[in-house]
Amino acid sequence: MVDDIITGLSRIRWLFVIARNSSFVWRDRIAGIKQVGRDLGVRYVLQGSVRRADDRVRINAQLADATSGAQIWAERYDRTVGNLFALQDEIALAVVGAIEPSLRRVEVERILRKRPDSLDAYELVLRAQPDVDSGMPDRAAVALTQLSRALVLEPTYGLAHGLAAMSHHNRFLRAGLKEEDRLASVRHARLAIEHGRDDALALTFAGFSLGMDAHDRQAAFAAFEAALALSPSTALAWILGSVVAGWAGEAERAIDWSERGMRLSPFDPWAFAAYDAQALGHFKRDHYAEAARAAYKSNLANPAHSITWVQLAASLAALGRMEEAKAAAACVLELQPGFRISGQFAGVDCAPELASKLGKALRASGLPE
Repeated sequence: MVDDIITGLSRIRWLFVIARNSSFVWRDRIAGIKQVGRDLGVRYVLQGSVRRADDRVRINAQLADATSGAQIWAERYDRTVGNLFALQDEIALAVVGAIEPSLRRVEVERILRKRPDSLDAYELVLRAQPDVDSGMPDRAAVALTQLSRALVLEPTYGLAHGLAAMSHHNRFLRAGLKEEDRLASVRHARLAIEHGRDDALALTFAGFSLGMDAHDRQAAFAAFEAALALSPSTALAWILGSVVAGWAGEAERAIDWSERGMRLSPFDPWAFAAYDAQALGHFKRDHYAEAARAAYKSNLANPAHSITWVQLAASLAALGRMEEAKAAAACVLELQPGFRISGQFAGVDCAPELASKLGKALRASGLPE
């Protein structure tokens, strides 16, 4: 199981992971986290235990900062021992999927404490990440400043191109549908694929821009599937893939992929997008109460993102809860004053049947055509 976790972590392009032979030196020794970190030359240490009773197994895992000893993440897994290999695969995938966003979050916090003029390309990319994750155009502009600096330092940095593609997507869809932003999104997506063939996150962001801004869903899912082949625990590939599927009217894939992503990373920064995709899928299937529940979850995950309110307004209007739908529509326009139903649908190339149903509900909520 530990071998599988080490292999999974090693597939995450931005992580330096100590090989099994070096890390296994510590498996039968008692030492503090700080000492382990110093001796191995690492910033973070993952440790855990396995206990078995009859047909039950309990696995505990903890991730700690080796410099401070602070715990970053912990989880307990209780399972029935059936197919042992399947159990190992499940736990390894769950651990790796949970660790990646947790590590990225603490790395961002670490970088924010450094002087801006001392940052290298990797650190500039991490500094831009929270603004990209917000999904909103004003923060995308801030992210692009950091990403441009990173690409000057390292022009072939695949993830920097992928995040730049997402930033331009955010500006395009929620700041006026400007053609230069759409073209920049697609250009950076293609550069991310060219330079990030071994980087699952770069491929993921590239796939999203190709699907949403180039309207090339076949290329999008080829990129998502390549990302998952590199690192099956990349929750974001499942999540952003579910969004592309949702706007394409593929309800079953939207719901399935979003649920897979959330199982791997329940507190992902992009959880709002997964719930958006679920809302789209349920709405397409005329399950409006389920769509509303998913939209509320999306709204709680990121209330500053205008599209979470769009999904909520549509679902509530379809349920006949007009007063609440109009309140949600007002929030859309407060966050994105230029929002127009036709512009949104054209921007994402919304599937015709879905566009017809969503458009009717959104117009009833008071959003402008």
